[in-house]
Amino acid sequence: MFVDSDTVNEFRSEDGAIHVIERRCKLDIDAPRLLKKIAGVDYVYFIQKNSLNSRERTLHIEAHNETFSSRVVIREHCCYSVHPENEDWTCFEQSASLDIKSFFGFESTVEKIAMKQYTSNIKKGKEIIEYYLRQLEEEGITFVPRWTPPAMAPSSETSSSCKKQAAALALAVPDPALREGLGSEPLSNPGGAPEPAVGTPDDKLDADYIKRYLGDLTPLQESCLIRLRQWLQETHKGKIPKDEHILRFLRARDFNIDKARETMCQSLTWRKQHQVDYILDTWNPPQVLQDYYAGGWHHHDKDGRPLYVLRLGQMDTKGLVRALGEEALLRYVLSINEEGLRRCEENTKVFGRPISSWTCLVDLEGLNMRHLWRPGVKALLRIIEVVEANYPETLGRLLILRAPRVFPVLWTLVSPFIDDNTRRKFLIYAGNDYQGPGGLLDYIDREIIPDFLSGECMCEVPEGGLVPKSLYRTAEELENEDLKLWTETIYQSASVFKGAPHEILIQIVDASSVITWDFDVCKGDIVFNIYHSKRSPQPPKKDSLGAHSITSPGGNNVQLIDRVWQLGRDYSMVESPLICKEGESVQGSHVTRWPGFYILQWKFHSMPACAATNLPRVDDVLASLQVSSHKCKVMYYTEVIGSEDFRGSMTSLESSHSGFSQLSAATTSSSQSHSSSMISRTWLLGTRTRYQGDELPDE
Repeated sequence: MFVDSDTVNEFRSEDGAIHVIERRCKLDIDAPRLLKKIAGVDYVYFIQKNSLNSRERTLHIEAHNETFSSRVVIREHCCYSVHPENEDWTCFEQSASLDIKSFFGFESTVEKIAMKQYTSNIKKGKEIIEYYLRQLEEEGITFVPRWTPPAMAPSSETSSSCKKQAAALALAVPDPALREGLGSEPLSNPGGAPEPAVGTPDDKLDADYIKRYLGDLTPLQESCLIRLRQWLQETHKGKIPKDEHILRFLRARDFNIDKARETMCQSLTWRKQHQVDYILDTWNPPQVLQDYYAGGWHHHDKDGRPLYVLRLGQMDTKGLVRALGEEALLRYVLSINEEGLRRCEENTKVFGRPISSWTCLVDLEGLNMRHLWRPGVKALLRIIEVVEANYPETLGRLLILRAPRVFPVLWTLVSPFIDDNTRRKFLIYAGNDYQGPGGLLDYIDREIIPDFLSGECMCEVPEGGLVPKSLYRTAEELENEDLKLWTETIYQSASVFKGAPHEILIQIVDASSVITWDFDVCKGDIVFNIYHSKRSPQPPKKDSLGAHSITSPGGNNVQLIDRVWQLGRDYSMVESPLICKEGESVQGSHVTRWPGFYILQWKFHSMPACAATNLPRVDDVLASLQVSSHKCKVMYYTEVIGSEDFRGSMTSLESSHSGFSQLSAATTSSSQSHSSSMISRTWLLGTRTRYQGDELPDE
């Protein structure tokens, strides 16, 4: 894919009939990473010479490789000319040669890659030519007069002629090169789409928008962003994350779309399951954290990035872990990261340029062997792992000040868990080195340097100190607290038994509302059904097991459809039954056609309906409780959305059926499938206030 180019030589004849331009083109080759690493290059360079002769009505394009020219020789020649018998026809000839002398033992691999690239470029070239011909027609140019000397023809004809000839150039010259300008008039469109053949409004990013919110992007990077965003739109049929959020994952994976897509979808699922989008609004840090966690936000650095100050050396990590547990610390760090994202958005508006990361200043004065307490280091490593996976490219710079002698020990333990791109952003200062050249003043304005670093600005970060042992909690208490933190989610659990489905009731007042659901099958196989009834089922009894309600340690079980009800008379099925296997995650929606009562049902799979058995439902349930294989478990979440707020695929029982579940440890292997990345459109719609993406796509 074309990345960049520089003009090496250019010649124009006095009459304008001949124009020769020679460029040095930078290309990104779709080659295996190992091959690039062995070759020691990320990009290859080609020399391309374009010779346009308007008098003879010919265009010659010659190209040869500059990179590895002593090992591999690639030559290509294209010729456009007017048909000798019909002036309305263009003749095209193309030839190429590949001579692989030696290439580190990968000669056959290079040959296959080159042939694949050559074939795909020919196909793409035709699409690009057709695109520019359509563009000429839209501009009203359907006929270009034959070239004549300047004295006999208006200057505009020469410009138009060059423009039509440039359309033919597209076969051998990538689209971004055309945007650089072949001739005196650029052929770019305002959006600058990397893949113009698609021709849809969504495949373009406005240059002002990129500069204002995303920063400098190469054509390759812009193309990757557009393609990944389109994939999300087509796959999830709902609100998508902001471009800035997508771009972070692309940058973290060196713009490898497949890797970025996988990690981003896993992160979005993680955010949904743990309600991370609501953490700033719903979770209040314990008082112990507010008093003894020595960290906080403090103005911004010279680049406009939000500045976070952490006095790690003054913090009693052991005391915090013993008093709060690992999960509470992790949740607090997540809230700090969410606050950082919010501050980046605010600073982007304030400074008028994209600010997508923050600066962290870590003061290590006071760091000692106490901080290397094994459970504390374990908690730190887990926090690093979670942050690296879900907040890539959010750390712009890390300033480590007053590093003591014990720091190399901590660094040896921690550094293997930090991404290479992140480690390159670390600046480490020992003693008072931060006060000298290349120190803190290079990155932070003098007037906001904290007072504890010999500055004049009062920093409101807590001083830390030892956590009183009276606040320590037992291991059992911490375990229960950790469990409580991560089970208090929007999901509910339910048990499904042989002969005893679990059912929930949803009342719809306005027709054409949308019922959405998201559930994981944690154990067993189930059948998912949706029914409609004009009358409300009787509420489940709460005074005993009864015929309607069963409570068990593994979750609740509620039955709403009465035994005497008949399908087709008292209630009707509105969706085809969906069989869901253990470990699968299912997301979907249903557009209601009538007001009334809708019943969502999870039923034990491969067993006859309860109505068909001669046993009472209670007896059937009690019998099934004695057989563990006759018990299923689901975790589910449902939401009703007004039709005006939901514009997506309404055939939701199709395609939103994935093999991903983080709720069942027994199904870890299923997360490797491509479909595992499916994200609940319920969650995507529910977080519209957090992510300001494009409008929802049409049905």
